[in-house]
Amino acid sequence: GSADSANPGGKSIGEDIRKLEYGVHVVSGTPGRVCDMIKRRTLRTRAIKLLVLDEADEMLSRGFKDQIYDVYRYLPPDLQVALISATLPHEILEMTNKFMTEPVRILVKRDELTLEGIKQFFVAVEREEWKFDTLCDLYDTLTITQAVIFCNTKRKVDWLTEKMRSNNFTVSSMHGDMPQKERDAIMAEFRSGTTRVLITTDVWARGLDVQQVSLVINYDLPNNRELYIHRIGRSGRFGRKVFVSSISCYIFSQILF
Repeated sequence: GSADSANPGGKSIGEDIRKLEYGVHVVSGTPGRVCDMIKRRTLRTRAIKLLVLDEADEMLSRGFKDQIYDVYRYLPPDLQVALISATLPHEILEMTNKFMTEPVRILVKRDELTLEGIKQFFVAVEREEWKFDTLCDLYDTLTITQAVIFCNTKRKVDWLTEKMRSNNFTVSSMHGDMPQKERDAIMAEFRSGTTRVLITTDVWARGLDVQQVSLVINYDLPNNRELYIHRIGRSGRFGRKVFVSSISCYIFSQILF
């Protein structure tokens, strides 16, 4: 048998230390927490054989590059590295050159990344501030089942959440700066249907699914096609409707075509 330890940021570091001292075969965690464990000499790296960087492009986009490189510097030179990424931006290729020697590249078909069966709508507004009024008009539609509203930044999530609540709309929100325990509680409430409208960043877009979500709103359009598909293709892959609010129809057309 094997023992594993999860070390996400935002949770009690004492619990992580106890698990590592007990002895584990697999350690998973955020780059910052893993690096912290190594520096504390709680996580000993001498016997590590494999480093897996999952959702590598997402970690880079969230500013974890330096922390990932810090972790790598502590690891043995004969380490095997597996890098998993939905996209291949320049920084990912740079990382493969740094961490790997003659790597084997495995490309998979984008079968899951499809918009087939998903209805998409957009509202063209001339001013940024008009997006909020449009969202308020749609609120009754959002709460028929459940809805997710995506913003591009954590600051925008906080701003939109406060503005919706100040106008007497019931919403919940989640982003990467929140403690892990709080995020888990928010997701549990949303999955159970206790809350019906969730405002979030792309921390929610990949690898998570809530069956009852029937509407996805891009309050801010993402900056690339892959992220757009991740937002609505995963969240809306059961034939759900998607509304896109955009100040620029041109950006929308560039993402889709």
